[in-house]
Amino acid sequence: MALLIALVVLGAIVWISSLNWRFTVKAVLVLIIFEGVLRKWVLPQASDLIYFLKDFVLLGAYIRYYLSSELKYPLQRNTLTIALLMAISWSVFQAFNPSLGSPVIGFFGLKAYFFYISLMWMLPTLFQSKEELYKFLRSYLLLAIPVCLLAVAQFFSPPSSLINVYAAGQEANATAGGAVRVTGTFSYILGYSTYLVTCFSFLIPILTLPQTRMWRWLTFAEALLVVGTSFMTGARGLILYEVLFVVGYASVLVLTQPSIAARATKQLILPIVLISALVPIFFSNAINTFSSRATTASDSHMFLERAFSAFAEPGLAAQLKGFDGYGTGATHQAVSALRKGLNLPLGEAPPPSEGEMGRIVLELGLLGFVFWYGVRLLLIFSIWHIFLKLKTPFLRQSALAALLLHLINISSQLVFNNTFAIYYWFFSGFIFLLPTLEHRLFSSYQQYVYPSHFPSSSN
Repeated sequence: MALLIALVVLGAIVWISSLNWRFTVKAVLVLIIFEGVLRKWVLPQASDLIYFLKDFVLLGAYIRYYLSSELKYPLQRNTLTIALLMAISWSVFQAFNPSLGSPVIGFFGLKAYFFYISLMWMLPTLFQSKEELYKFLRSYLLLAIPVCLLAVAQFFSPPSSLINVYAAGQEANATAGGAVRVTGTFSYILGYSTYLVTCFSFLIPILTLPQTRMWRWLTFAEALLVVGTSFMTGARGLILYEVLFVVGYASVLVLTQPSIAARATKQLILPIVLISALVPIFFSNAINTFSSRATTASDSHMFLERAFSAFAEPGLAAQLKGFDGYGTGATHQAVSALRKGLNLPLGEAPPPSEGEMGRIVLELGLLGFVFWYGVRLLLIFSIWHIFLKLKTPFLRQSALAALLLHLINISSQLVFNNTFAIYYWFFSGFIFLLPTLEHRLFSSYQQYVYPSHFPSSSN
């Protein structure tokens, strides 16, 4: 009876989600922000089930989109498509690796690698104009205000406070300098850090745009809270990302389009000055706590060494298993709960590996590692190519934000961080969306300026 009820509920979720796929895709981006609210406070006893909620919601959107008569973005015959097909094929092969103990683990691993990739091809149909994309990003970033304010409340509350818990109601145990490392509405620190990375990446280009006074101040408030609460997470990689992003963003604009860089700099001068002045005032405790952790943590003297060691992990991991791997999904953090819940065979236990690069080698072997990171590198080159071709300032700077998001996070967790996976594949869709939007923009402009060159609606 319990299984029947669960199937009915899941079926209802998929059906409701399929009614309006455009709304559903946008709603999933909101759901990943507030999923932690459900897992931490509303239904902590169903935390593991809620973890999969967004997947069933997205499944409904996929079904509606791919079964509809709407024009689909064509699958192009290029290097990226070939590399992607090779990565999928090899991952499917590794899903049946005997070391897994059960192919169920392999199917779960395939979900972690590829389930969100369809978002990439849905974007050109999801947004019809540059203005629609801008308004969505502007509204989405507005959610950062309540999320960050909750993080501020968490920082000034004791670890035993009700608002300082992880998924399933577990008390927050990560502290720095006596203060809790905040999670906002997210289940864990990693999810909140990923959210801040994404917000910061797209706040920068939006701050360079001419906006009404109200929206300009709201965008400034969002940026102030994102930067301030970044220190409250205690995540050194997050702060490093923000520094690298600003440096990379300014450098690329100066080298490729000095005139746009000059205009963007004029728009950014006031926000940067105000944020630089106000963050030390309003977030002084957070900065002091962060500095204390950065200098006194047991691994503080090895931070840069650890950051670069991620690129050495594939070679070390390959020595443990050789050319082969332990199978798709073998090192995923949810596998133990999945085995226990479904009473699956234990399989062969892979050795521990902290970074994603090493874990990919452990799962897929060296060949699978080459296929997977070949796709990620080709995506970076594709976004760079699109960035150079675009002429519209907002679309061009959005491409630059997506490029830096991919490039700086090349060694970060993607397969094992589903929050980043959704953002990653969503913004990967910019390689298809942004040229499409610019083409539509120029076509409508030409039709307006040269109406005689276009057939009338009565023809």
